[in-house]
Amino acid sequence: MKDSISLVEKEAREELARVDSAEKAELFRVAYLGKKGKLTELFKGLGAVPSDEKKAIGAELNRVKQWLETSIGELRQKSSPKNSSVDVFDETLPGIKLPRGSIHLLQQTIAEISGIFNRMGFETVEGPEIETEFHNFTALNIPLDHPSRDAFDTFYTERGQVLRSQTSPVQIRVMKNRKPPLKVIAPGRVYRPDTVDASHSFMFHQLEGLMVDERVTFSDLKGVLHLFLRSLFGSQTKVRFRPHFFPFTEPSVEIDIQWGKGWLEILGAGSVDPNVFEEVGYDPSVVRGFAFGMGIERIAMLRHGINDIRHFYENDLRFLRQF
Repeated sequence: MKDSISLVEKEAREELARVDSAEKAELFRVAYLGKKGKLTELFKGLGAVPSDEKKAIGAELNRVKQWLETSIGELRQKSSPKNSSVDVFDETLPGIKLPRGSIHLLQQTIAEISGIFNRMGFETVEGPEIETEFHNFTALNIPLDHPSRDAFDTFYTERGQVLRSQTSPVQIRVMKNRKPPLKVIAPGRVYRPDTVDASHSFMFHQLEGLMVDERVTFSDLKGVLHLFLRSLFGSQTKVRFRPHFFPFTEPSVEIDIQWGKGWLEILGAGSVDPNVFEEVGYDPSVVRGFAFGMGIERIAMLRHGINDIRHFYENDLRFLRQF
């Protein structure tokens, strides 16, 4: 070991004579004191030295290390420009203010909506964005010949899976793994092969909700959504329910809010179809439930006067910094 130390020290002294810049000094330091440096490797072998020699060998290694560190420090000082402002540190000067980020407007909207439902006792749940046809269609009472199953309306993978076209599959997964009572909301990204324009995107966000218990009624659905919409849009918001059709709810409704001098569709809802309960193993003669769903982008655009959905995804800081 002593011979190895002497050899490394000799090589270091010879190389040191050729170091004439800060860049070369750093390379020299790495070569000898870096993680895999020559002297570092000798320190790693100290454990194999006989105990009666270890103290002397350790002292010799530390001597060479101290010499190297001192020499490298002197080289750096010599190669630094003299009387440069870089060498002067004024602790009274203010620091450099780093730019601060913020939460994206869509995530702000999701958080606000989720907060309203959380206060009503709904739990936030998540699920995979790549789904099976069973969870995305079959369990939701969507027949094989339904247009939404067509490749023009849904993204299919090479393995026959789908990019979820709504967050409803999360509700199916929750029901298959839990027993009632349930009160959950499922926010997240969904995908549909729409042509991108000011009001459409192939990727957007939804938030859906589900409540299941033995005595859940349509009146409960109306009460929850009235409270939600007035919490989000203001206590004076007028709400209208219109009959509609969804495969997974029966009866189904579209919900409008009064906007200006007219009415504006804001979300869809309905009582959970008994066929959906049967698919997840619930007895439809025992339990009842309701579900609802809304588009996050649509709500954010209405509340903030945004006229183009593409602004959410282009990462233009001039837009994002407004929120």
